[in-house]
Amino acid sequence: MAIATTGWTPGWTSDAPRSGDGVLVVSGTDILKPADGWLLPADHARCEPGLANAVALGHLAAGSVYVTGVEEPVPGLEPVPLRDALLMMPEAPAALLSTGFQVWQWWRDHRYCGRCGGQTGPHPRERAKWCESCEIPWYPRLAPCVIVVIRRDDRMLLARSTRARHHFYSLIAGFVEPGESLEGAVAREVMEETGLTVTNVRYQSSQPWPFPHQLMVGFFADYAGGELVLQEDELAHADWYLPGDTPPVPPETTIAGRLIRTMAEEIGQGGSAR
Repeated sequence: MAIATTGWTPGWTSDAPRSGDGVLVVSGTDILKPADGWLLPADHARCEPGLANAVALGHLAAGSVYVTGVEEPVPGLEPVPLRDALLMMPEAPAALLSTGFQVWQWWRDHRYCGRCGGQTGPHPRERAKWCESCEIPWYPRLAPCVIVVIRRDDRMLLARSTRARHHFYSLIAGFVEPGESLEGAVAREVMEETGLTVTNVRYQSSQPWPFPHQLMVGFFADYAGGELVLQEDELAHADWYLPGDTPPVPPETTIAGRLIRTMAEEIGQGGSAR
């Protein structure tokens, strides 16, 4: 029987998985998907290889939900690349899959203390890895990353990454550097990747994105000057597009897709840059 993922709320518990709880199984960059749904019952035989290392993710109406990882394929579970699930499967529970993948990567990558190299264990009271020798916690990492729609009159800038596996055109994005404001990161990334300057940078929305552990912070900005000169190791192509006449763009399960749609609606309604 499939375990429904609707009504999931993030959270943490130190309790071990029990009968009735759901488990998300990760292998490398894949989610191992049952035939029905995305979670296995905690008492299912296929959960056994990773159950001892399961980490709490939150709560469902019928119980708690956990994530665990396995090294080898599990018979009866379909490997689904996480990026494909988020970009190509509208029915996938994107928030749950993203959170589970990110939490598991952090749990796996912090088996040892970054200060002394000693083995870490679970913190007794919160979601953290604990170093007994240093008496310090290691929390899940979050890396702030800006992403921006640039508007020029009634057109918006869309670009295709040199690393993209799918043929989507998306937006300019990049990590925030130490000592930098979010708005400063927008201006710098746009200049580095396109040669353009922008003005009127304004916040729109945000989204966690587990590649690897980002918090995407979305902005609108207005073109201020310059000609397109692409950073070739980042962008394969970029151009200005009218709403309704764009190449394929990411789905609305992504912040890029939602930002593009919102800007297209603003232009279509005759709105001007604020």
